[in-house]
Amino acid sequence: DGQRPVADDLELTVESAAEEITKRGGQGHAIPCDLSKDGVIEEIIERVVKEQERLDVMVCSAYTTPPDNLRGEFWNQGLDMWDAVNGVGLRQVYAACRAAAPHMIETAKNIPQKQPPLMCLVSSFGGKSYTFNVAYGVGKAAIDRLSTDMSYQLAKYGVATTTLYPGLVKTEANLQMVEDGTWDEASGNLDLSQGESPQFSGRALVKLASLDKETMMERSGNVEVVAEMAKEFDFYDLDGRRPASIRSLQYLLPNFVFAQIEKEAGKPVPDWIKNNVP
Repeated sequence: DGQRPVADDLELTVESAAEEITKRGGQGHAIPCDLSKDGVIEEIIERVVKEQERLDVMVCSAYTTPPDNLRGEFWNQGLDMWDAVNGVGLRQVYAACRAAAPHMIETAKNIPQKQPPLMCLVSSFGGKSYTFNVAYGVGKAAIDRLSTDMSYQLAKYGVATTTLYPGLVKTEANLQMVEDGTWDEASGNLDLSQGESPQFSGRALVKLASLDKETMMERSGNVEVVAEMAKEFDFYDLDGRRPASIRSLQYLLPNFVFAQIEKEAGKPVPDWIKNNVP
């Protein structure tokens, strides 16, 4: 089915995810579903609201990776590339927000709370600069704009939105690509060892969801970079590091600039330069 390979010993199911949530002090509920089908996300949201009688936070991060190589010229890629990238990743995100909005408006209206209901859309720097292909970038830019435009309409109802930008993430599939020897070609030789854990984004979301209503509504509709939030709110990744933002010199110089200089000059950049990036 074009699924990306992961290590054989990993249990990547909705049930295992729910168990992990419960283990960490929450209440995980597993709901197997196919988000590529219209109407499914609406049914899930109705079920959650019926059981909980409120809807405080919704995070949209589901995404399908095309079975073929992401990189390529758009005129050589069929419409199946667009559908693969933007079916679940854009269309169903819009569907989720559309279904959740009335319930979040009711939650804000009827349940007194210090924090506003929050829609969080997970996007990427592909929404700001060219990454992979045209369909990918258009989809990510659309997610960013969706958050911004929804914030304009939802502001008077006390519901906030945000777009979250993780950096290079050490997902199970990406880590397996390193093991398989396919990561360098697919990523352009990016150093995944310096990437972020998925939990790093979770910690950023917790900080946003904990903000008081006035502060969060002022930030509503903004793009929030996870690595930059870590500095602002003073939190770290699981390994105690604070990964550099993709748009910082700490990330851009070693991953792109130095490599290009070495390629053109035919000799390495001196260590005293590499080791003193601000």
